[in-house]
Amino acid sequence: MGLKRIQIFSGAQLKYIAFISMLIDHVNNALIIPMLDGSGFLLYLSNIFSILGRIAFPIFVFFIVEGFFKTKSREKYLLTLIVFGIISEVPFDMFTSKTFFNPYWNNMMFTLALCLITIWIIDALKEKIKIKALWYTVSIIIVIISGLSAMELSLDYDYHAVGIAYIFYIFYDKPLTRAGLGYLSIIKELYSFLGFGLTLTYNGKRGKQYKWINYLFYPVHIFILGILRFYLNI
Repeated sequence: MGLKRIQIFSGAQLKYIAFISMLIDHVNNALIIPMLDGSGFLLYLSNIFSILGRIAFPIFVFFIVEGFFKTKSREKYLLTLIVFGIISEVPFDMFTSKTFFNPYWNNMMFTLALCLITIWIIDALKEKIKIKALWYTVSIIIVIISGLSAMELSLDYDYHAVGIAYIFYIFYDKPLTRAGLGYLSIIKELYSFLGFGLTLTYNGKRGKQYKWINYLFYPVHIFILGILRFYLNI
């Protein structure tokens, strides 16, 4: 009942909070950090942007799990993530590496797609493996394999994303537990507690969403930042 008091944001509102956080973080990484000289206002601004940028990641993984349970078509959901991963890859490389192709760091859409695949496989096995202890054991093995795959494929947030998606899936009906364990699993990102905390404010309502804006925001904004990096030569 205590959580009901803070569950004030719809899915749409939380996603837009995450978008703003992601934009702040990416502006910091692309345009501010390359110009730091070790002191002064830019360093102060960069530190603030870095803190605010830690909000986005937990919220995006949270909604992958939420989408898994609530989407009308998991196949279409997965295909959309993969397609926009492909669309986003050149802009992502421009933004992160100031190059048009970097196989050693791949974008977040692919990471989220792998998270969806992982919990989908685990959920499917739940119907077939009736012994709970065995299912948990198998599910952990699958998470390890997926985490190693994420590292091998050089996906953004690699095994951390897979592990958090698994925690959110296992403790889907226990908001405090999933947020707490999720944070502990990536506690090196100290200020990510802001994002995990915000998942507790979700009121279960979809809210007014603009599907194509949601998907296009990622490739469009990193493409613009990539162009700026080339133009400013930073």
